[in-house]
Amino acid sequence: MKILKLISINFLILLISIIIFELIFGNWLKKNNFGYTARELRNIEIPMSVKYEGENYNYTFRRNNFGFIGQDFNPEKIKVLFLGGSTGEQMYIPTKFSIVEQLNKKLGLDTQNLKIINASKGGKSTRGYVNDFVNWFPKVEKLKPEIVIFYIGLNDSTLKLPKHFDELDRKAFFERLEDLVKNNSVIYKFKKKIQNKFFNPIRLYYGIEKKNLYKNFKYIDYEKALAKFKKYEKNNENLQVLKNFEENLNNLKKIIVQAKIKPIFITQIRFDGISDYNLFLVNQYLKEFAKKNKFEIIKLDEIANNIHKNDFYDEVHTTIKGSIKISNHIYPNLKEIINNSL
Repeated sequence: MKILKLISINFLILLISIIIFELIFGNWLKKNNFGYTARELRNIEIPMSVKYEGENYNYTFRRNNFGFIGQDFNPEKIKVLFLGGSTGEQMYIPTKFSIVEQLNKKLGLDTQNLKIINASKGGKSTRGYVNDFVNWFPKVEKLKPEIVIFYIGLNDSTLKLPKHFDELDRKAFFERLEDLVKNNSVIYKFKKKIQNKFFNPIRLYYGIEKKNLYKNFKYIDYEKALAKFKKYEKNNENLQVLKNFEENLNNLKKIIVQAKIKPIFITQIRFDGISDYNLFLVNQYLKEFAKKNKFEIIKLDEIANNIHKNDFYDEVHTTIKGSIKISNHIYPNLKEIINNSL
């Protein structure tokens, strides 16, 4: 009995000490507590090794304490934010070759004081961007970007959700509790740093390029897409995709207006251009939306005219060469918009 009592007392003292330590050094009592909303986004370091066209590339994919891709920096200095899905995140190519960093490289030649910060996350659609402004960005103290670039199209073209979206939210109590601990515990943060430094095995991706992707390859540019889809009639799936897209864009517009943000929308393409009808519809709707609201838009689907074999490693994700090409298409218009805006 004495041993059991002694163990209980020591356990209680240890538990109280941990709680006090966490309350002092953790994020539990901070005003902008990240809570469960930034799951798997913060303090990430993943050693990667990929192979493209016979050459190996070794690098580390990083997300900082705020969840943005790259090293830590002062959120107060962020003027331009980039939001995309996996096609903007680009975990599987060296970060320096990503579309965002290629744009930053070009910006660096023109100005030393401006950098685009990448807030992309795989799987995000416009619905995800809305949630970012509600649940993520308000937690980043002093974050007030003047320009937000929205790389939109591919994920929204596959969003065929019914009316009730809530089923996709993380509602399970223990999952939320787990997320809460991961995002606020200083002990977990130390564990993560030690794990990243000493126990994080390199991820090898040497077969990432999809086989037979370019078999019978034919690129469908904008003019060909117009001709191809001119006589198509929208079915229920097409209509549901557009309904979801319209709702998400309208919610995004409310945030843009309220936050006094200057948006820049960019349409998207696949490895074979605009062969997909849903993507064509989403791109067309986005152009109409931007025109109606006098928002800036870069029509990548209309200007990307030199996409060739091996510029994508699967249907939607660009290789190093493809990312450089995409950035080259985007940059002239982007530079002009930014210069006029800032």
